[in-house]
Amino acid sequence: MEKRTYDFENIPCRFGTNSLKWDGLESRYGHSDLLSMWIADMDFCTPQFVIDALHNRLNHAVLGYSMPGNEWSTAIINWLENRHNWKIENDWLGFIPGIVRGIAFVIKTFTTAHDKVMVMSPVYHPFFHVAEDNGRQPEYCPLIIRDEQYYIDFNLFEERVKNCKVFILSNPHNPGGRVWTKEELQQMASICHKYNVIVISDEIHADLTLKPYKHHPFATVSKEAAECSITFMSPSKAFNTPGIISSYSIVSNDELREKFYNYMTASEYNQGNLFAYIVPATAYSELGTDWLEQVCSYISDNIDFVENFLTNELPLLDMIRPQASFLIFLDCRKLGLSQPELEKLFIEKAGLALNTGTMFGPEGEGFMRMNIATSRTTIKEALERIKKAIE
Repeated sequence: MEKRTYDFENIPCRFGTNSLKWDGLESRYGHSDLLSMWIADMDFCTPQFVIDALHNRLNHAVLGYSMPGNEWSTAIINWLENRHNWKIENDWLGFIPGIVRGIAFVIKTFTTAHDKVMVMSPVYHPFFHVAEDNGRQPEYCPLIIRDEQYYIDFNLFEERVKNCKVFILSNPHNPGGRVWTKEELQQMASICHKYNVIVISDEIHADLTLKPYKHHPFATVSKEAAECSITFMSPSKAFNTPGIISSYSIVSNDELREKFYNYMTASEYNQGNLFAYIVPATAYSELGTDWLEQVCSYISDNIDFVENFLTNELPLLDMIRPQASFLIFLDCRKLGLSQPELEKLFIEKAGLALNTGTMFGPEGEGFMRMNIATSRTTIKEALERIKKAIE
């Protein structure tokens, strides 16, 4: 197959497309003219082979009810085995209408009001919001920063998780981009299995794991992990298709799978639209492998660029260097500003829309999350604005 070359420097204008990232600036930040680097989608063009597959389907005159088809399940099964060394069975696989919704469905299936649900903060904020909004009690296990990277206090982890029904794991972690090691995942699994805690492993950023790191699907690290976990994955982050809900679940434990999939079937939550099935079937191909190699290389170079700029031009800022995905957690604590002052600096002085660190929990105080899945030119402009604002 002929190798395609992708252009990540020429970014299409997204205004006027009902883009949450760009058209939503006014409602969320009070300004419409900010440089948008917040929500976790890419500014890169969705790969053309995915667009072509959607076009080809639209060329048919009827958009009727659709089934997943063998192409959907076969593509996912082959992709997980070839890319992540995870051999799954077809029966383990199910469609879910979005990973946050999937988390809510697991909580509804396996917990009751006021049960505890553990998260490791700072963490993707819907993890604790979806627990609270469904009448459950979030239990926080703060991560430790050491040498500008996140680590787990396993003594605290066991103390907190033993009274919980569910633990929601971000694997890789968001924010911060930490790729958990096999040994860390095994230790989580051993503790959760010991106390009969169900692990929801959100692995949406898995395919964007950067060299030299390796992603380990939680369910593969031990027999205990496979027995106590429900895994959620999606091509949406890696192939920039979040506008098409194409997530899926993998559950190897018979008892968990039967109970969860019965819940999903009862309300037809397990039914996707025809585009939801086309995206994974197309993305998880040889073309997809080639795309990921190039986009991950560009993202890695962007991370290097930010790191070098901070070192040479912005010594008051540090960063949690991501080992996966395109989200940089900027450590702004040396500025000595309160979180509202920090937000004002970025929005009103620098003209940037970033995610405020406390969105991810109290441990995000003094941090801002920056999405660098955009052109190098845009990143340079953003960093120059921050430098000017601080000066």
